[in-house]
Amino acid sequence: MEPVKRLKRELRAQGTVIGLYKDTVEVNGQLAEWDYIHHDGAACVVAVTDNGKLLMVRQYRNALDRFTLELPAGKLDSPDEPTIECAIRELEEETGYVAEKMEYLLTVNTTVAFCNEKVDVYLATGLSKTAQHLDPEEEINVEEWDIEDLKKLIYEGKLTDGKTIAGIMTYAAKYL
Repeated sequence: MEPVKRLKRELRAQGTVIGLYKDTVEVNGQLAEWDYIHHDGAACVVAVTDNGKLLMVRQYRNALDRFTLELPAGKLDSPDEPTIECAIRELEEETGYVAEKMEYLLTVNTTVAFCNEKVDVYLATGLSKTAQHLDPEEEINVEEWDIEDLKKLIYEGKLTDGKTIAGIMTYAAKYL
């Protein structure tokens, strides 16, 4: 198998969260143009309460034009920010809880065909209530869910966020 060789990468548009590039590549001796989206990365948290429920956030997602049910998560403040720091910050910002213990669970590459976004997922336990610190443009409702009810939503195709599914199912497989 011949390697794929990137010949050129051109920035086409820079957004607030992503950069859109056009890559010129050589594949099997043929030139091709591929889209590439750069994302600095993110962290996600499976936050488990003392009574075994998972903290979930319900928020509007513009790309889907609807509210979604997700694990708390957010993008890195800078490409070199440790994802554990991002996870700690996002947990409190979005849910109003801090964790006594944070443990790495897994890494998810969200859209491998054209985007390099990488989300590290952490397990948070020993939760203590503080207060949400939402950005002015955020509207996030926090809900506590039983794991079996969340798995049912996944199996019914009603919970479709990839990082959330990966986090919930990994937690269930590893700890329940």
